[in-house]
Amino acid sequence: MDTLKNSCSNCDGGSEDGKRKSHHDDKTMQELVSRLNRIEGQVRGVKGMIERRVYCDDILNQISSVQSALHGAAMLLLEKHMKSCVTEQLQAGDEHVMDEVLKTISKLTK
Repeated sequence: MDTLKNSCSNCDGGSEDGKRKSHHDDKTMQELVSRLNRIEGQVRGVKGMIERRVYCDDILNQISSVQSALHGAAMLLLEKHMKSCVTEQLQAGDEHVMDEVLKTISKLTK
């Protein structure tokens, strides 16, 4: 994993392990955790449908819902990341953060 030195003091959180950490507010973190808990339940539901041999089209529709929910969680996190970590790093003169974000967006859109 990259050991990029982060110019955003809030993003690395002053962690003792040297890994960067997010610094989003508690409301955002709770919203993300709630979304992921719902998604986890959806995935368990899909697994149960497969085990019960539910009609394939119904399972595929549920899988599509899970993918959509994951995409929504990713977009929320990306928005918060752009408005906080990325903005602060750009203001601090770290132009490399843009390459990182573009790479991440590319992965999200595949």
